[in-house]
Amino acid sequence: MAKAYPSMIALLGLIALAGYQNREKIAEMVGKLGSNGPQNPRADQPGSMPGTRGPVGGVGDLIKSGLGELVDRFKQSGLGDVAQSWVNHGPNQEIEPGDLRKTIGPDALAALSERTGLDENELLIRLSQHLPSAVDRYTPQGRLPA
Repeated sequence: MAKAYPSMIALLGLIALAGYQNREKIAEMVGKLGSNGPQNPRADQPGSMPGTRGPVGGVGDLIKSGLGELVDRFKQSGLGDVAQSWVNHGPNQEIEPGDLRKTIGPDALAALSERTGLDENELLIRLSQHLPSAVDRYTPQGRLPA
């Protein structure tokens, strides 16, 4: 399971480890993903996206694909409305650590724990506190980045 969602695992690890300390920088970068028009001289090259340099890749691509994988996982576990509240404009629904455990799954949670060095309970607590706001900030247009 963990290998099937590498971007989601990386995104969740980033949020859990950072404790959401760099949220403004990340949100600014992700906000540029959804903006119209080139943000730099190379952004109009084929394979480029606004707010990045050169071909799509790096952290912006990780966040974009990780968000999609994450929302899909929530939909599959019956909590799509919760994740969608984080993407849409308006109030964010809270998520309980137990619901996160169910949604993320044991394999992905074990991989996150191993990669971050945090025990599973600490990961779930951090993610339940910061994930709704992080997804909200990463989707300033009220939708997932295309």
